[in-house]
Amino acid sequence: MNPWAILTLILTAAFFAAPLLTEPFSGFRDDQLPIQQTNPPLQPAGYAFAIWGVIYTWLLVSALFGQFRRATDPAWDEVRKPLCLSLAAGVPWLAVATQNAIGAFVLIWAMAIPAIFAALRTPDTDRWWLAAPVALYAGWLTAASSVATATVAAGYGLGLDGLGWAWVCLLLALGVSLFVLSRKAPFFYALAVAWALIGVVAGSYSDAPFLAAAAALGATIVLVTGYTKGRLPT
Repeated sequence: MNPWAILTLILTAAFFAAPLLTEPFSGFRDDQLPIQQTNPPLQPAGYAFAIWGVIYTWLLVSALFGQFRRATDPAWDEVRKPLCLSLAAGVPWLAVATQNAIGAFVLIWAMAIPAIFAALRTPDTDRWWLAAPVALYAGWLTAASSVATATVAAGYGLGLDGLGWAWVCLLLALGVSLFVLSRKAPFFYALAVAWALIGVVAGSYSDAPFLAAAAALGATIVLVTGYTKGRLPT
């Protein structure tokens, strides 16, 4: 009996159940920040958050498969260790995010960093069972953590306005994504980042057209880089 496989399944199940017990989240409310951030420029359009349904379900399927078919696989354990750290921060994230923007900001980075390490550790085998769901999760968190940074920094008046922080954090998301992809991350990592950036285009094209154009260009670059340098599913 492998404790890492069991812990991964328990945490993934708790992560899967969290949205059923918490109100939906699609961005910080105005009353959660000292300076209201109504429609932050880097916030993806609401439909983009539907990717969470795919992530939750696929991670749970992966954890179940891992428990029953790869329980003692050392390659899976290398992924499980950082993934468990990420999921442990992710279980309370929704509850925190609806109440405290700073707490949510800290937790989402605590989710994103180990999730990226987990994605980079995924083996070439079992790509659809392990690499794809973990990479999708890590890619979305890369974008989401940058969005949270932009919103919270602008909401606390840290030097720049909302649009200024949106530009900084768009570059942050692109820089992190391209670095991770250069380390042979699975292609699904690029898909998740691109999905988020296309959501930014949909959410900001009318109020911040240049930011939307940059996000569209960024999505294209991420996809091309993922295709040429990432690991494609087979």
